[in-house]
Amino acid sequence: MGSGRLYAAVAAGGFRRYATYRAATVAGVFTNTVFGVILVYTYLALWHEKPNLGGYDQAQAVTYVWLGQCLYATLAIQGGGAEKDLMERIRTGEIAVDLYRPADLQLWWLAGDVGRALFQMLGRGVVPFVFGAVFFPMALPTDVTPWAAFVVTLLLATVVSFALRYLAALSVFWLMDGMGVNQVLTVTGIFFSGMVLPLNAFPGALGEVVRVLPWAAQIQMPADVLMGETDPLGAFAFQAAWAVALLAAGRLLQSAATRRVVVQGG
Repeated sequence: MGSGRLYAAVAAGGFRRYATYRAATVAGVFTNTVFGVILVYTYLALWHEKPNLGGYDQAQAVTYVWLGQCLYATLAIQGGGAEKDLMERIRTGEIAVDLYRPADLQLWWLAGDVGRALFQMLGRGVVPFVFGAVFFPMALPTDVTPWAAFVVTLLLATVVSFALRYLAALSVFWLMDGMGVNQVLTVTGIFFSGMVLPLNAFPGALGEVVRVLPWAAQIQMPADVLMGETDPLGAFAFQAAWAVALLAAGRLLQSAATRRVVVQGG
């Protein structure tokens, strides 16, 4: 099997694996829809008091909410993607099996996470987004070009998300446990991705900092491209730069880790 077909098969396996959790998917759709409604009315009240906060009008703020709910599980904003399984395999020593596979470790896990992300988008993300578009005013483009650019930002956001979580997972080679790392992923993912509030609305120096961090590539960039608030080529460059930098960092850390494979009990 060629390498392209191999990683396509891994991605398909990741998709099928998450597709088996039907009850969890339905529960996730319900949860994201409910939280979306709560956030929409919170945003509407906030934007009523502070019109054009972050450069958004109310329709754009509502769009941002539903996009966030759509991408919450897709990009594993709070963790729970490939890194969870990778951490456990490192802790138990099963990672040794992965290292003996005739495949690149990083690409193997990336492919599986892409499959997971695709299912979460289709199975869990689309319904809340459509619900929001039906029942609330949203600033959605009518031309195909912004949607095509939006799809590209989603692909790049998926890679950036994986690269961040892959780096975190590799730390278990030294820490021997991923509990604390998972908590850090949760806090940083929710706050710095703009899941709670658009990064454009962060004030002063804090806003300047969070908008150049890699988490900004996950929700803020796709949202701004979809709503025509930023140049798509600039967004692509920002996301691609972080994707390359983080994947390269992951490659270096992986190399250092696999030179001293240490597992609990051995």
